Amino acid sequence: MNVTRGQEVNVCHDGVTSHFPDYLTLCVVLVMISCAVYQVVFSVIKLLLLGAICTAYISMALLTHGTLFDNQDALLLLSSGSGEVFVSRYVTAAVLVGFTVALVIHGRQTETTSRLDFLWKLQAHEEKDDIEHLQAYNRKLIANILPEHVAIHFLSVDKAPDELYHEECESVCILFASIPNFSDFYVELESNNEGVECLRLLNEIIADFDELLEEDRFRNIEKIKSTGATYMAAAGLTKATRDLKTFGHVTAMADYALRIRDQLEYVNEHSFNNFKIRIGINIGPVVAGVIGARKPQYDIWGNAVNVASRMDSTGELDKIQVTHEVYQILHKKGYPLTCRGAIKVKGKGDMITYFLNGRSHDTIEREEGSEQAATEERNHK
Repeated sequence: MNVTRGQEVNVCHDGVTSHFPDYLTLCVVLVMISCAVYQVVFSVIKLLLLGAICTAYISMALLTHGTLFDNQDALLLLSSGSGEVFVSRYVTAAVLVGFTVALVIHGRQTETTSRLDFLWKLQAHEEKDDIEHLQAYNRKLIANILPEHVAIHFLSVDKAPDELYHEECESVCILFASIPNFSDFYVELESNNEGVECLRLLNEIIADFDELLEEDRFRNIEKIKSTGATYMAAAGLTKATRDLKTFGHVTAMADYALRIRDQLEYVNEHSFNNFKIRIGINIGPVVAGVIGARKPQYDIWGNAVNVASRMDSTGELDKIQVTHEVYQILHKKGYPLTCRGAIKVKGKGDMITYFLNGRSHDTIEREEGSEQAATEERNHK
């Protein structure tokens, strides 16, 4: 009787083994791996999916085994030492649970790494934007200190560290403009903050002169420096801005001199002052260069610069004094000029100079056309 029952159990055992072979467990493992490999799925969702798969498979295995054996068969099977079905069942459950835990831990680590990568990329983009903004700010600062073509030379990666900029320019138009009576306006009192308010007004005047250079027709003019109440500018410092055929940089400088004189009159009207400007213009070869490697300062030197400075210092208030070379160019362009005559110039002796009285007809027509176009554009809007 015992042998017969043991044989029946073995038969049932073989039937159970045929229902739950090893490859079915491996298929479940593959399903769990397929769910765990998706990095876009959150680790919590992966935990739920893997837990559901593991629970469903173990429950199915336990329920199936439970229906095939009754309690007596189980006891006999254990007493006979043939516990292979129970051992394989629990080992399979343990393997699946352990595999689920391993996949959940791996998914959690993958998600953590992905989040860190995202944060690092975001931080890298922010640092890159900050660097780009800082570079743009530095370029702007350099452009305020140095002319554009000189700034490009200093920002070039091919430039040697100690290589400074210098260049010989054959035909440069130089302007010196000063406000001689500003010294009478400047006083240090408690009411004007020990002269700070006076300097603030002078800074606003110079800023207005700089703002005029942003106009398209004055793009060939470069501000060199301002010392006290004296303003210095030059046109034709590069081959691109130097016009040796029509001398457009000279006419642009003449128009600019007239504009800054008008601008100072505008400031006088709104500040209730009576500043007088004195302007001198000359043309000739100069040497342009940068002084200092760590604190670069752009400047120009030459006989033409000295003569332009003398045209300012020997000139008259509210007048623009030019040399004979400038007169020959402007006279051909239709600018009204008046001969002042021979004056004594320090280091040069007697020189014949001229006063620039106004704009040429072409310039006036061009300005009227620009104003009319601007008015039509505003009306159209």
